[in-house]
Amino acid sequence: MHGGLHITMVHRKRGHTHAPKTPSSVDTHSSSSTLRHTDHELGMKHRICMVSDFFYPNMGGVESHIYQLSQCLIEKGHKVVIATHAYGDRRGIRYLTSGLKVYYLPLQVMYNQSTATTCFHSLPLLRCVFVRERITIVHAHSSFSAMAHDALFHAKTMGLNTVFTDHSLFGFADLSSVLTNKLLTVSLCDTNHIVCVSFTSKENTVLRAALDPEIVSVIPNAVDPTDFTPDPCRRDNSKVTIVVISRLVYRKGIDLLSGIIPELCAKHPDLCFLIGGEGPKRIILEEVREKYQLHDRVRLLGALDHKDVRDVLVQGHIFLNTSLTEAFCMAIVEGASCGLQVVSTRVGGIPEVLPDELVTLCEPSVRSLCDGLETVIARIRTGNVASPATIHRKVRTLYTWRNVAERTEKVYNRVCREPVLPFSERLHRLWSQCGAVAGSIFSFFAVISFLFLLLLQWLRPDHLIDVAIDSSGPHSRTGQQLSKKKVKHYTQLCQD
Repeated sequence: MHGGLHITMVHRKRGHTHAPKTPSSVDTHSSSSTLRHTDHELGMKHRICMVSDFFYPNMGGVESHIYQLSQCLIEKGHKVVIATHAYGDRRGIRYLTSGLKVYYLPLQVMYNQSTATTCFHSLPLLRCVFVRERITIVHAHSSFSAMAHDALFHAKTMGLNTVFTDHSLFGFADLSSVLTNKLLTVSLCDTNHIVCVSFTSKENTVLRAALDPEIVSVIPNAVDPTDFTPDPCRRDNSKVTIVVISRLVYRKGIDLLSGIIPELCAKHPDLCFLIGGEGPKRIILEEVREKYQLHDRVRLLGALDHKDVRDVLVQGHIFLNTSLTEAFCMAIVEGASCGLQVVSTRVGGIPEVLPDELVTLCEPSVRSLCDGLETVIARIRTGNVASPATIHRKVRTLYTWRNVAERTEKVYNRVCREPVLPFSERLHRLWSQCGAVAGSIFSFFAVISFLFLLLLQWLRPDHLIDVAIDSSGPHSRTGQQLSKKKVKHYTQLCQD
């Protein structure tokens, strides 16, 4: 049984592709040093499948991260496809900008856009995607995504390299955290590499999943500064506007916000709140607005499309974040990029995100946040704040998606040089790192998954599955044109 799996793994390792050499590049560059230079510049090109329950049309930080990272990786010449579950009528295959292909798979959603999992029902669908697209790296996102954990499990069974990005922080005490942490330990014990979005997130993930810190990298999120530019003309300077854009859930500190609104509105008659987002805690904000008769000063905008977020941000003077836990808060970067003064709770990885002169950090309490907001309001009234354009210039160079893609590419290159664990070693690692009970259970699941894969390969061998035409990557039409341009450019440089 192990021998058969080893053959499959070797076959997958050979699936890596490199940028093709054209006849002109071989004829023109006769010296070996020039050829090495060209190979280094063109680099190894990967076939990557991003997997998560969370993707468009759902809105959030994970969704934006996956999309933006995929676009920049395609720009660098890699092939990228995305696998997620179906959203309503959005099923099958869809194509986005730059040939980004998205598989909306018919999997049942269980809770909060996360699919139900049995470790087996998704194997036939994911195997079809991985084989059709000749995937070499499976990159799963979010601890909350059952589909991401399934994809890691099946990819290892198929002998593919795996990467996981953790976007969240978890505790250690409550039952939900204990169960999630045990599942994370099982998923990551034999994953090639893990990416976290902040150093706080890295420490949290290493402790939760009992990982070797050497296989965990920190690559922050980013924003597209061209999407979040300031526009002071949109502000009403006869009043001070505080903008809050967040999911209205407990974890985002909406209970704190409900205490801040009446206290500050009572002190400052010219203060207004502009709140975008939807969630179960909206009812609390509506009750506060009704109780204190603040209908003309507190506007609840509901759920916002991503394209509308900037239009809301530029109407404000202050961006307020009341999160109780955050691995990396993209919202405060977006707010600062639009030129707003940022006030945020000092939790999780937030202190790492912006320099001290661009953010006012407070403890996660109503009193501390009110004090921080009043300090910023006083500075705004006296004009003792940087202009929106100055803030935007500082922020736009801090986090860029091209930098994130470049660092992620290095992770992929490292992963591809690592051997995939033989099946026997994988079972040993599950047993030794996950505990006697959980290790035994998931070792049994791994054996059943492997036997199920053999059955699927017997019923429908890999060579009978049609290979998809590349819509991105070095062998797509766009990728071949870019490759020819690069080779021509290198030829001209060497001739000069």
